[in-house]
Amino acid sequence: MYCLPYNIFCPVICMDEKPYQLLAERREPIPMKPKSKKKVDNEYERMGTCSIFVMVEPLTGWTYTHARPRRTAEDWAYEIRDLLTVHFPNAPKIRLVLDNLNTHVLASLYKVFPPKEARELANRIEFHYTPKHGSWLNIAEISISVLARQCLCRRIDSVDFLNSELFAWTSDRNSNRTPVKWQFTTKNARIKLRHLYPHI
Repeated sequence: MYCLPYNIFCPVICMDEKPYQLLAERREPIPMKPKSKKKVDNEYERMGTCSIFVMVEPLTGWTYTHARPRRTAEDWAYEIRDLLTVHFPNAPKIRLVLDNLNTHVLASLYKVFPPKEARELANRIEFHYTPKHGSWLNIAEISISVLARQCLCRRIDSVDFLNSELFAWTSDRNSNRTPVKWQFTTKNARIKLRHLYPHI
C-alpha cells in the first residue's frame, strides 16, 4: 500500500485514535525564571477523558487532528464524512488504512447518516485494515508518537483548549510537510510477520 505511487484521485490516508486524559492544575505553576526551572505541583485534578482523531497522508505529509469528548461510532462517522467532504472532496476514492476497532465499519456511517448519504460516503472508501497485533504498521501511529512528544506532554484541562493546541501543532506540521519514506516492504513483512498472516 505505502509503495504505491501518489494518486490524487485515490490517496492513501492512515487513521487512528488516541485516548487522552484531561488534567487541570490544583495549584498555579511557578513560571520559569533566570536560573530557575518552571515548577509544577505533582497534584492535579482529573477533568475527564477524550479521544484524538489523527489522519495522515504519508506521501504528501498532510496531517489532521481533532479531539472529541468520546470515541463512538457516531464520532468516527462524522470524522470520516469530514475527511471525504471537507479535506478530499474531489477524490473519487480514498484508501483508508486503520485498525480493527469495532466502530471502524461501514455500519457506523449507516447508523448516523440517512441511507443515501451513507451509501455515497461508503462508495468512496476502500478499507485496508492492519493485522491484529500489527497496528504499528499504520503510519498514523508515527504521527501520534510525534504529537504526544511535541504537544501533549503537559496538562491540558478541556477539549476546547486541546483542540486549539492541536490546531496550532497541525498547522505547523502542514506548513513544513515531510512525506513518510516507508522502508518495510511486503517481502520483509511476509518473512518477519509470518505469524500475523492467515494460514490457508
